[in-house]
Amino acid sequence: MKKLCVALSLIIVFALASIAFTNVRMGGIIGKITPSDAAATVSLVSTKDTLSTQINQGIFTFTNLKEGVYTVVVKANAPYKDAVVERVAVKDSATTDLGEIKLQQ
Repeated sequence: MKKLCVALSLIIVFALASIAFTNVRMGGIIGKITPSDAAATVSLVSTKDTLSTQINQGIFTFTNLKEGVYTVVVKANAPYKDAVVERVAVKDSATTDLGEIKLQQ
């Protein structure tokens, strides 16, 4: 009887643990910078962290983001000006498309 209780307890613990971790879904942010050679870096700022990503032909992508609100900061090459996109919402399992970010001179 004691072995049966221990076995059932372990099964319940493993079942709850697997359910808890399956609900974590990650989202992303994508966008395009024009002109494509105007940006030096793209960073993503949250309340706890800052991430940077590569720019490929003006296109940038952030993946594996937790649900939340972020700020995208584009550092421009001279003579262009930096750009900031605030309050970018990421929902679970969804990719937020910022579309085209035009850098001004």
